[in-house]
Amino acid sequence: MIRFDNVAKRYPTGHEGLSGVDLHLEPGEMAFLTGHSGAGKSTLLKLIGLLERATRGQVWVNGRNLNKLSNRDVPYHRREVGMIFQDHRLLHDRTVFDNIALPLVVSGMGHAEVTRRVRAALDKVGLLKKDKVFPIALSGGEQQRVGIARALVSKPPVLLADEPTGNLDPELSREIMELFMQFNQVGVTLLVATHDIDLVNRLGKRIITLRNGRVAGDSGTAG
Repeated sequence: MIRFDNVAKRYPTGHEGLSGVDLHLEPGEMAFLTGHSGAGKSTLLKLIGLLERATRGQVWVNGRNLNKLSNRDVPYHRREVGMIFQDHRLLHDRTVFDNIALPLVVSGMGHAEVTRRVRAALDKVGLLKKDKVFPIALSGGEQQRVGIARALVSKPPVLLADEPTGNLDPELSREIMELFMQFNQVGVTLLVATHDIDLVNRLGKRIITLRNGRVAGDSGTAG
């Protein structure tokens, strides 16, 4: 599902965000990315979502070689890769419903199907009654759930999360991770970057550790 073959990412400043990374995630696998700030976690996720391109090596997602993907095809690829960010990136002048619907509207989906999918996504994250609320009226945990619903609404086979619990208290962090576990149980491939080592260790999933842009540890596949 996701494969990195000797991947490097060098920025114009000369800084190398990733160097010689080899990585393979099976379809339906769930894994956590850990490592110090600046270790390369966000860079690795951005390469999978094609927010950035590798400088060297090959990146494969869902059988597709991203190195050979034209700029015109990038939006189609991104519909298959849901991305969740620590800062939510919600539009505060749009309702919860409209925030989640946005990727479907952009893709040209009909109103009835958009409504059905948005309500299903809201139901999965426990926010069905908050569809008409604006993000500013939500708690941090609820805003993160809206971000998760938006990432899920296109039914992507791959879900990436970059420090999704970074601003949440321990109880809310556990709730968000439990949501991810539920999605994984229905076949979604998940890769989650996090600093919360204690929480990750309790979940019994694969842990990939980055250090200075390289894979420094890999606990192997754990279901």
